[in-house]
Amino acid sequence: MASSSAMIPITIITGFLGSGKTTLILNLIPQLPKTYKLALLKNEFGDVAVDSQLATSQAISGVQELLNGCICCNLVGQLSDALETLANDVVPDRIVIETSGSAFPATLAMEVNRVSQSTGRYVLDGVMSVIDVENWKGYEDTSMTAKIQARYTDLIVLNKWELASERRLEDVEDAILALELDPPTPRTKSDKGWVDKDIIFGLDAKLAKGIGTKSEHHHDHDHQSEVEVLSVTLASPGNKLGVDVDKLRKFLEEPTKDAVYRIKGVLYSSTAPKSSDGSSSSTLGVNGRSRYILNWAFGRWTFTKVPPPSANTTPSVSGTTTPLSSGQTTPLPAGEEPELRLTVVTAKYESNMWKKRIESSGLIALQDGSSGVLTVERTL
Repeated sequence: MASSSAMIPITIITGFLGSGKTTLILNLIPQLPKTYKLALLKNEFGDVAVDSQLATSQAISGVQELLNGCICCNLVGQLSDALETLANDVVPDRIVIETSGSAFPATLAMEVNRVSQSTGRYVLDGVMSVIDVENWKGYEDTSMTAKIQARYTDLIVLNKWELASERRLEDVEDAILALELDPPTPRTKSDKGWVDKDIIFGLDAKLAKGIGTKSEHHHDHDHQSEVEVLSVTLASPGNKLGVDVDKLRKFLEEPTKDAVYRIKGVLYSSTAPKSSDGSSSSTLGVNGRSRYILNWAFGRWTFTKVPPPSANTTPSVSGTTTPLSSGQTTPLPAGEEPELRLTVVTAKYESNMWKKRIESSGLIALQDGSSGVLTVERTL
């Protein structure tokens, strides 16, 4: 449940009518915990049958619609009221904004950030643009909006590529690259409208519960070949000093968004960490060893203070161990949570480089340089 101490993450999904946005959302729902409360803010006349399915889904806790206009221009003043209604009536764990095909994602993202700063209730987690590969040629040459949507976004999802020829897919990717700044926007292919929640969603209090468990990385879709996943654990068999957040910040500043999609995890620190914009909410203002959720998405990151796990939970710690410094390593006592657990979701062929970087950089370390046990595994 979201509260004043945990801001509600907002995910924006944009793309032209018929590109497959609602289907993508429907395919995200089964990947979420059954107790997860997802709210939807729609700004589009979509497929009635699919939208009805969405609205009646037990996983959708509330739906608001902004019609008869575009959410990024003449309806922008209604955004704050719509978000407030969802936050108060539904109390969701996450809000998804599904926009019309004419929406400019940069304008909408700026408005979400403005509302977030004025209310302190929300945080923008990411902006996704869904591209219909099969019908891209129908609007790519004539619509400036399509080009802006492809350029000003955190992630491009190539949808309906299975229905197109290999040449058509190459043409679409070439056209996207022609629009890009450096580095290029990351893109991934859906599996008939299915995309891993680890890419689309970041991490919040509800989704944090699975971090570090083997079951979290169990997938049944061929789409997973589009990404690779690393599991990182830092354990402290001795004194519990927490993670060196200054070194961790340097690590979080390194990845380019075309190489790493998400970094999410749970960590302990004796110093209150700061988000990427330098801000620190009231929940982060008190020093002392505390537990935090880290959510890194496309070059931005936030920390949220959360309570420690209950005494009867046993976190999963597996894999081989690598000492951070010379000396004998000691296995982590059963039942103790490590000082840090991260899941790093990379683009294809990037995980080996980042595994070596994490192991050799010294930026995943305990406070005051004490020795610990660092484990870096590729799980997917």
